[in-house]
Amino acid sequence: MKTKQFLVSSLAIFGLLIGASSSVIAEPNPTLWPVMKEAFFEKRAMQEVTFMKIDAPRRAESGAQVPVTYSIDNAAANGVKITKLYAFVDANPIPLTATYHLTDALGDFQLATRIRFETDAFVRLVGEDAKGNLYLASREIRAAGGCGGTVENDEAATRAAAGKIKMKVEEVKIGAATPATFNIKHVMRTGLQRDLVSQGFVPAFYINKTEFTYNGKPVMTVDVGVGTAEDPYFKFNFVPTEPGKLEVLATDNEGKSFTHAVEVKS
Repeated sequence: MKTKQFLVSSLAIFGLLIGASSSVIAEPNPTLWPVMKEAFFEKRAMQEVTFMKIDAPRRAESGAQVPVTYSIDNAAANGVKITKLYAFVDANPIPLTATYHLTDALGDFQLATRIRFETDAFVRLVGEDAKGNLYLASREIRAAGGCGGTVENDEAATRAAAGKIKMKVEEVKIGAATPATFNIKHVMRTGLQRDLVSQGFVPAFYINKTEFTYNGKPVMTVDVGVGTAEDPYFKFNFVPTEPGKLEVLATDNEGKSFTHAVEVKS
């Protein structure tokens, strides 16, 4: 999929929709999704399913840090094998928060993260299998103010801290689901925030990819968008088949890369 092309087209559409209706949207607007679906997945059929789930608070304390958990029940999927997940917040100016590329090393997929909301919206999780079939799960969440606003940062300190990674693996069970937690320090500027003094837009500055491997083999790759909250956080399960090393390579939109590794022992 040419995600960048679809993103540009969807932004143009949603700029018109939200600009025309911002004064009347007081709750999640279900009419946004059909337009966005067509922008990203033109003329492709999509089936609503229950084997993909989104767990999240009905109302979040902050639109800048909304906790969500995505999961796939492989048994309930009845043979459907999801290889890619697209996560959207359909009323955000940039709705695609992340794309997750999945492998068998994840077992039954379960991932917790934090995302941004500009206004009350639906989270949409679109799964794609190897044949290109699409599946949909949705959840309504109340939250606002997480994408724009003003920022006042010490630029030198912000850049000095960017890329510092914490990663740990807990309750190791060789051959069974084992939780891993990843957190990277990064301001995740959206490009929609304004400088507090000049009121000009602050350039986008964000982590755009994380690649997790175990003993050199792919576990999960995340194409990260600016809808992912500041200091990106992923907690996920993977299945180590033997003792080894879980590694991550993260990159940002300016081309910098950051790495970290954790020894995994039973």
